[in-house]
Amino acid sequence: MLRPGPRNLITDVPGLRVGCVEDEAVRTGVTVVVCPEAWTAAVDVRGGGPAVRETDTLRPENSFSKAHAICFSGGSVFGLGAADGAAIALSARDHGLRITAGTPAIPIVPAAALHDLANGGDKAWGLEPPYRALGMKSVAAASEDFRLGAVGAGRGAMAGVHKGGLGSASIDLGGGLIVGALVAANPVGTPYMVDGETFWAWPYEIDGEFGGRRPGDLPPAVEPLPDDSKLGARLKAGANTTLALVATTADLSTAEARRMAMMAHDGMARAVRPAHTPFDGDVVFALASGAAPLGPDPMRAVLRTKIGAAAADCLARAIARAVYEAARTHEA
Repeated sequence: MLRPGPRNLITDVPGLRVGCVEDEAVRTGVTVVVCPEAWTAAVDVRGGGPAVRETDTLRPENSFSKAHAICFSGGSVFGLGAADGAAIALSARDHGLRITAGTPAIPIVPAAALHDLANGGDKAWGLEPPYRALGMKSVAAASEDFRLGAVGAGRGAMAGVHKGGLGSASIDLGGGLIVGALVAANPVGTPYMVDGETFWAWPYEIDGEFGGRRPGDLPPAVEPLPDDSKLGARLKAGANTTLALVATTADLSTAEARRMAMMAHDGMARAVRPAHTPFDGDVVFALASGAAPLGPDPMRAVLRTKIGAAAADCLARAIARAVYEAARTHEA
């Protein structure tokens, strides 16, 4: 049986570091995933209301479809300033492109933000939103170990009418192939089945990582928008989103990494119902370190398929872990 990596976190993919910081007064936060050697990167956006930065940079036809970090934040459009802070902090460490001698290093930091502006925190920040400073602090905090739940970019998140948060999971496919996922879960849809207690992602759970609950004799899930009468103000375009990153050790091209991101979206749909709505800004980034060569076709195509399927499973698990840990560790 396949097993998670030793941490069951995206940092089981060697070389990645994750930094999470929060502003408790604002009830928001930032999460930055750092790969200073510039890994192959891609993105697939499927939500109807995304807040994103530098996603076009990662298109396969462009000249440098790599990233030095991926930044997730709360704060909607204001939260995109966190990537400015992360880029500044990385450049100060001399991480980034060097186009002309003697000029600052230029880090590529694609980013996405979720909407947590209506969660009761103090948003009266005037001309100085906290996100740029949080972005810098998150780079300084980056490490292999990090907390899950209502932390980082998931601090102010909701999942339907339940507390959302930050989640992660990994799987070791053997032969040096490792896949991991990180998610800031703030969807309009629900992560729970019709009993309100069992996660939709339950078939993919490993070792009781999100409570071990299994469905009993449940009625059929025929209502297309569960809890719709309770969602109220959340049914607004851009007010919700699930931000995700999947990573692997495989030597993927940009186009292959984007296919991994596309396949990983299926994990989002397995764990949240409904997903990819007009009210969400769902996005999946992908990173590939290149440490594990896949070789030529036809075996390469087979392994790419296995990696994409594993990314979807990891993302489903990560979403459930985000909600489970948020409920377990935070009340506010």
